[in-house]
Amino acid sequence: MDHLVVVTGGPGAGKTTLIDHLASLGYARTTEAGRAIIRDQRRIGGRGLAWRDDALFAELMLSWDMRSHRESAALPGPVFCDRGVPDMVGYLLLRGLAVPEHVTEAARLFRYHRKVFVAPPWPRIFVGDTERHQSPEEAERTCLAMVRAYERCGYELVEIPRTGVAERARFVLDTLSGEPGAAPA
Repeated sequence: MDHLVVVTGGPGAGKTTLIDHLASLGYARTTEAGRAIIRDQRRIGGRGLAWRDDALFAELMLSWDMRSHRESAALPGPVFCDRGVPDMVGYLLLRGLAVPEHVTEAARLFRYHRKVFVAPPWPRIFVGDTERHQSPEEAERTCLAMVRAYERCGYELVEIPRTGVAERARFVLDTLSGEPGAAPA
């Protein structure tokens, strides 16, 4: 799935802002699982929240990301993915939970472009909110867990520079230019 391009990292590093900007330029995108699941679970009084049931929260995110992958696979590329299936491996590692075989298998089957973009921790722009309970320190640990997970899954990681959103988007598009099925320059 060379046309599915993942942007990962810790919370508050500008991933969604970058993907929103790319979408404003006409590129297809996916929606981050975690925030949507938190909103839905709070609305229905569900227990699938990280602070109530880590394992259930991870399963819900895995299901969301597999569905997003299937839906995005049918779109013309590139499609910018706000996280991907391997993020579940990283999440479980971060939380000190075992990575079940079905999660490993999902990461093996649901593949993305070989280059994965990592938004590094950026304390200057980090802001907590009702869905982001992590501290800047936990955001940094999350980023490291995502890096380990994507490396473990065989991806090439590309760190996004800490610059304005337009410059970040240009960096991503320039990095992809010339790649089969990737973004035009």
